[in-house]
Amino acid sequence: MPDVSEGTARRSTPGDAGGGPAMAGGSGRTPAAPARQVRFGAGHLLVPLGAVLVLLPQVSSGVALLAGIAIALTFGNPWSSRTRRAVKVLLPASVVGLGGGMNLLAVMSAGARGFGYTLVSIAACMTAGWLLSRWLRVRGNTGLLITVGTAICGGSAIAAAAPVLQAEEHEVSVSLATVFLLNGLALLIFPPLGHWAGLDQGHFGIWAALAIHDTSSVVGASMQYGQQALQVATSIKLARALWIVPVTLALGMARRQGKRGAASKPWFILGFVIFAAAATFVPGLHATGHLVSEVAKRALVLVLFLIGANLSREALRSLGPRPLLLGVLLWLAVGAASLGALEAGLM
Repeated sequence: MPDVSEGTARRSTPGDAGGGPAMAGGSGRTPAAPARQVRFGAGHLLVPLGAVLVLLPQVSSGVALLAGIAIALTFGNPWSSRTRRAVKVLLPASVVGLGGGMNLLAVMSAGARGFGYTLVSIAACMTAGWLLSRWLRVRGNTGLLITVGTAICGGSAIAAAAPVLQAEEHEVSVSLATVFLLNGLALLIFPPLGHWAGLDQGHFGIWAALAIHDTSSVVGASMQYGQQALQVATSIKLARALWIVPVTLALGMARRQGKRGAASKPWFILGFVIFAAAATFVPGLHATGHLVSEVAKRALVLVLFLIGANLSREALRSLGPRPLLLGVLLWLAVGAASLGALEAGLM
């Protein structure tokens, strides 16, 4: 690849001949420093090209994240300062926009029916995640992000919690990658496991909503099981997603009172709630809210690509395999506990 200079080439002067310093009025003049060279590589092209391509509706959030990680680890990200700034702006804005697609009346109705076991399961998952993170010595915010994603609704919960915790990009990338990997596995194994356990459609819908991270994977797995399973799972999972609001607010307050520095105030969560309420109760905003929500979903896919592109080999090596082990153990614990509760008739 040719080198392209960022500076202006230094003009030669008579005094430069023979390598000696130029003289002006009897005083020496130090030669100008060589211009800094910038090598243009594949990363200069692939990062912006990938950012455009992931906006296509056919590209899923998991594919976007993995594409960003692949580019960063293979070619590097020469635009890292710009992509980091973009993530800080687009991430909270996308979360606010998602509120336009929430029907609060339907979600709160479903949530009221399952309020008890939803609260218990979230509290139990957060406690187990905290204990496992300490036991496995998962550093930084990574353990907390994986725990929040497992307890509530996967990538959306991680996206909402990350700005509040002021998480680093590599912490968010690893957490999201862990959750998306387990989401894909859940799509394959949950339906046959449900049949093996003898779950009817209603019970399978509850189990899928409690034990699978992302709403999209919950829908995919329950759709394979039957229409009733799909309806039950979707309503419970959407109601569970509203727990992003109190959990994120609690994380922000706990972090500000702790010893690890101040957390940013989650004003975007307030925006999410206000927008959801407006789209629900103002008839003229139904269509607008849905449109904004769809745009926000694509923007969030772009954010996930940029987060993946900000991951470096050094950061990945510093984290090691422990976050993935945490995610797997926590996922197995939640799945086994919720299935056991269903078999025992507790839900």
